[in-house]
Amino acid sequence: MGTENPMNFTYMGRSFDDLSNGDSSGAFSDCNSDRSGEFPTASSQSRRLLIACASDNSDELIRHLVLDLESCSIEEQKQAAMEIRLLAKNKPENRLKIAKAGAVRPLISLISCTDPQLQEYGVTAILNLSLCDENKELIAASGAIKPLVRALMSGTSTAKENAACALLRLSQMEENKIAIGRSGAIPLLVNLLENGGFRGKKDASTALYSLCSVKENKIRAVKAGIMRPLVELMADFGSNMVDKSAFVLSVLVSMPEARTALVEEGGIPVLVELVEDGTQRQKEIAAVILLQICEDSVLYRTMVAREGAIPPLVALSQSGTNRAKQKAEKLIELLRQPRSGNYAATTSDVSV
Repeated sequence: MGTENPMNFTYMGRSFDDLSNGDSSGAFSDCNSDRSGEFPTASSQSRRLLIACASDNSDELIRHLVLDLESCSIEEQKQAAMEIRLLAKNKPENRLKIAKAGAVRPLISLISCTDPQLQEYGVTAILNLSLCDENKELIAASGAIKPLVRALMSGTSTAKENAACALLRLSQMEENKIAIGRSGAIPLLVNLLENGGFRGKKDASTALYSLCSVKENKIRAVKAGIMRPLVELMADFGSNMVDKSAFVLSVLVSMPEARTALVEEGGIPVLVELVEDGTQRQKEIAAVILLQICEDSVLYRTMVAREGAIPPLVALSQSGTNRAKQKAEKLIELLRQPRSGNYAATTSDVSV
């Protein structure tokens, strides 16, 4: 399947032509490395951790830690994985060194282990290594995708969040998007979006935004029920997820199935409310989404007009950005057209 580019802003190397701000990085913040805090350590371990953070010549230490990853002792594996993730967290130049020293495959093996803490350390170390663009191809080629998806399904909350971030990093290579989708990641990310904490929701939305540039992943996301959490998060101005959810929605609504699901989940009133009461960016993207919904459906135009969309759209056409004004004006023109047309032609809009 090819990649669809429905809109003109830039995020993670993708360009779109429907938003005027030129950059969605304000809506999404990329996954940071190792956000779960530092580790309680006994005094005998503290010296090695200090060395791991401070050493300018860490090659010998890295080689020793890679060997320890394959130890028969779970405790030694944990210590090695913990120090590798710390090395990769605090010194970006170590990320390539660690990968070149052969750490990727044994770390992937740890992701599949039954010890939840060891799995979490493995996931987070892989995430930290993936922050080096040169490592992403190696990590994917070494078979990381399926273990990361398993961690997304059954790991600790931190492992799930960091697995989502690691999959996001790997999805920045176009050739990985289909493989990640086919591995079963999409329903798990939708579940994290719906049931995770704030960090989990943020990580899931960012990963889904990237993955859903591929048509078959859009279909998977809609089938997994993504519209319900997206609409709920957009409706909750206190969630700090309004922008992120709207941007994810914006890459989905090119699909008829997505438009149908959006309407069924009560998305039209939420989008109209965003046009009326949202920030400038929220008003603009809501107008863009509503325009996509209405362009080919008389029925949806009727529903949008009945929600009282025209007055806030008129206000947006007078005070928004140039792009927002353009989209609002086009939408107003559509909504003011006679709506006594052939409804039979639009009945497919309300059936999956």
